[in-house]
Amino acid sequence: MRFEKGEYIMYGHNGICRVEDIIHPDIPGADKGRLYYVLVPLAVKGNRIYFPIDKENVNARRLISESEAWNFLDEIQDIQELKVDNEKLREERYKEALNSGDRRQWVGILKTLYRRKQTRLRQGKKAASVDERYMKMAEEALYSELAFAMGKRKEEMLPLIREHLGKTKP
Repeated sequence: MRFEKGEYIMYGHNGICRVEDIIHPDIPGADKGRLYYVLVPLAVKGNRIYFPIDKENVNARRLISESEAWNFLDEIQDIQELKVDNEKLREERYKEALNSGDRRQWVGILKTLYRRKQTRLRQGKKAASVDERYMKMAEEALYSELAFAMGKRKEEMLPLIREHLGKTKP
């Protein structure tokens, strides 16, 4: 998949990035014979990410359109929780799902972590710190992309998602 200069894309856990340039970089470790994308993450001011344009990178993808975002909200209630087969590898599974760039997996993380948090609270326990950390990262990724696509603020996403979760399908 090729991106254009000025295009906004989702780049793994870095979130939404603008393709600032396509260059042969003069930086240590870069192959001077290859073209690289120069990405500027919207969430972290002053950062630059370089990756070769010929690299098959499953973590880089186009953002969804506004209509795709609205349709996705209607699908959220059908998305299953994240499957964690081995409790000892729970964090690794969260990390894998988050870095996939797949918003369905992000919703799966959120549903899983919300359920775990409620269960722990009923047992008189606090939410696990690893769960809280991954919940924040998944929310940031999901809400940022949806808000960007819909022309809304990130803070508007949770109420909008809850509203769609409350809808019953015909």
